[in-house]
Amino acid sequence: MSLIIRNLSDQLVDLVRERVLSGRVPADKAIRQDSLAAELGISKIPLREALFRLEQEGLVQLQANRGFFVRPLSRAEAEEVYALRMKLEPDVMALAAQRATEEEQAAAKAVFATLYQATDEGGDGVGAFNRAFHIALMSPSGLNLTVDILKRLHILSERYVRKHLEPLGRDERANEEHRQMLEAWLARDADGIRALTEQHVKSTLDDLTHQLDAGG
Repeated sequence: MSLIIRNLSDQLVDLVRERVLSGRVPADKAIRQDSLAAELGISKIPLREALFRLEQEGLVQLQANRGFFVRPLSRAEAEEVYALRMKLEPDVMALAAQRATEEEQAAAKAVFATLYQATDEGGDGVGAFNRAFHIALMSPSGLNLTVDILKRLHILSERYVRKHLEPLGRDERANEEHRQMLEAWLARDADGIRALTEQHVKSTLDDLTHQLDAGG
């Protein structure tokens, strides 16, 4: 495949990040830079720069004399990421609900519809659509720095979201929780969306810790 010239560095980061988050790049093998660069139709130099940026995001790690590896999932990382989300996200959601314009509300409903379909069908991209849904509900807050921090936390969360949805029935529960969150948000119910967001993040973490402890 070839890349359209927009911002090569940003495009590469997006493309390689998507491969990492989707699970297409295994965590136990070095990223094959030669084959990946050939697939993308680029040289290894910009690809290596993209990998360094993903290392700063916490998705990959460089091991001396071995190359870049996807960071493995861990209970410790999940607990840290989701604890930070629980501290920041509920209040940001509440403020965003009060400040959202009609256009932003319409955009949030459109993102939810896409997420609902992807989750219900169990297809690819569920993690990315989940991240887009949460960001759509946070962005109208106007707290740009906090939202940027939460965006990074959601990138780190995305592989855990895929892990969380593996057991049967989790997709239906996720859809219902997101539906309730959206309804409270659209109603500008600050207390409601705050409580629902906190419970949503907490229940996801509880499920994940059990899965990761069990090695599932």
